[in-house]
Amino acid sequence: MIRRIVDSMAEDNIIYIGKKPAMNYVLAVVTQFNSAGQDVTIKARGRSISRAVDVAEITRNRFLKDALVKNIKIGTESVKDEDGTTSNVSSIEIVIGK
Repeated sequence: MIRRIVDSMAEDNIIYIGKKPAMNYVLAVVTQFNSAGQDVTIKARGRSISRAVDVAEITRNRFLKDALVKNIKIGTESVKDEDGTTSNVSSIEIVIGK
C-alpha cells in the first residue's frame, strides 16, 4: 500500500504529450509546477516530440520566467504494432525546474 502511494506521487510531476493543442499541456505544466513546486517532466514519443519542445518553450518564455530546462533525455523505444511487427520510435524527456 505504501509503495503504491509513493509510485503515484512520483508520477504526479510527469506530463505526457499527445495530440491535444500545446496550450492544454502548458496549462498542465504550470498547474503542476505551482502545486508541487518541484521539477516537472515533459515526456513525448514520435510525432509529439515537436509539441513537447513547444510546450517547454512556451512555459519557460511566457508563463514561468524563472524556470530552467534542467535536463533533456532522448532515446529510442521499440514498440510492437497490432500485427506483431516491431518498430523503433524516438522519445524525449524534458525536465523543467527552478
